[in-house]
Amino acid sequence: MPSSYESGATKNLGVLIFGRKRPGFDQEWNKITRERSLATLTGLGFHCIGADSPILDDAMIHASLDQIHSAKCEAIVVIQPSISDGQFAFTISQRWSGPLVLWATPERPGDGDVSSCSLVGQHLWASILRQDHRPFEFVYGSAETLHDDLRKAIALVSTVHRLRRSKIGVVGIHAPGFIDLAADPFLISQTFGMQMHSLSLPQFIDRVGDVPELAVKEDMAKVEKLGLHFGEEGTVQPSEKMLAVNSRFYLSMIDIMKENGLNGLALQCWPDLPNKLGQWPYFAVSRLLAEGQALSIEGDVDGAIGSIISNYLGFGPGFLTDWLEHDDKTIFFWHPGMAPLDMCYEVGGVCEPTLGAHFNGKTPFVVNGPLKVGETVTVSRLWKCDNRYHLTAFEGKAIEPTRKVSGNSVLVEVEGGGVYERFDNMIHAAMPHHVTLHYGSHVKAFKRTARLLSLEWHD
Repeated sequence: MPSSYESGATKNLGVLIFGRKRPGFDQEWNKITRERSLATLTGLGFHCIGADSPILDDAMIHASLDQIHSAKCEAIVVIQPSISDGQFAFTISQRWSGPLVLWATPERPGDGDVSSCSLVGQHLWASILRQDHRPFEFVYGSAETLHDDLRKAIALVSTVHRLRRSKIGVVGIHAPGFIDLAADPFLISQTFGMQMHSLSLPQFIDRVGDVPELAVKEDMAKVEKLGLHFGEEGTVQPSEKMLAVNSRFYLSMIDIMKENGLNGLALQCWPDLPNKLGQWPYFAVSRLLAEGQALSIEGDVDGAIGSIISNYLGFGPGFLTDWLEHDDKTIFFWHPGMAPLDMCYEVGGVCEPTLGAHFNGKTPFVVNGPLKVGETVTVSRLWKCDNRYHLTAFEGKAIEPTRKVSGNSVLVEVEGGGVYERFDNMIHAAMPHHVTLHYGSHVKAFKRTARLLSLEWHD
């Protein structure tokens, strides 16, 4: 899992390294461990804040936390090269509301006296934090061997920290009848610390019509460079008039996110947009998803929050899709033409994406084309039920489809099968009819995120 620090987070990292006022343990080994740990974090690209000297008391904790807050750090790593006082865990919790990364380091190699009890100290802190209902991540090992584990742990705790300052927008409400997508702003706030910002659909429609012509022309020039063609066979160049509406959608969504400080956007796409503006916004959504924007259609707020989380974790917003059909070994996923362009095949190649009309009403613009096969796929969903949030994820492999349909689709083979039972379990847990697909293996990341956020996890 790439670090979330590769997707817009600060590289400033809070680091609290504890020393000892009382004599004891191997202080030479303590110094060696401290220096190696800082060198590793610096080598990973982090600016270590608060680690100028070993921390010995509450006053030093407060001074370091002042630096950490001033530097806008989004994660803190706690290191005990020698076991320190468990009381300090409460001191940090009074000043830092987010989760911590507890890094336990090994004993000095060889026989003789115990050198550090670092693992014992971090075990002590882990028990204290859990009983205090404070989430944390735990890593154990030497500075030379833990690069990947550290990246993952830091990405996870920084994701939780960033969510608490995030803002999700919804234009309109959920699509008519899609009540399973209804949003609860209070539960969103209580669970993630995130605020939901409701926006007017009529005002959005007016905004689309008011985009300056110069901006539209500039964006149309960018679209032309994509080389996409229109029509069932992808042989016809789309008209400028049609492309202009797509650019208006695209620019309006960008502007509304910037103006309102949104980290994600859920858009009620039908029936109003195609009826009033003559086009679906799906090509614009596809472009924005490929650029890393967390978006959802049909007013699926929780789907957009899931994309914000996966963005922060470092593997992009993914493809929001219907679970169209399945047998016990495979699932056919499909949605009518808004998959991220980077999840589709290359333009100009076999199975290239093309622009077309929506299957239901024959109104443009959707992206037609299957998703890439031959790669591991993670299927996930975040949802609410019984006044709490739930999360599930599982993996499979994208394989050659057995049928061809318009829009975007992919056939996923689930190792070990059991799809009927999985689907039955999920619908009885109220999982909504949308799920999100990502390329890569991300179940562990989702599961650890659920633990940090106290979400109900479903295997």
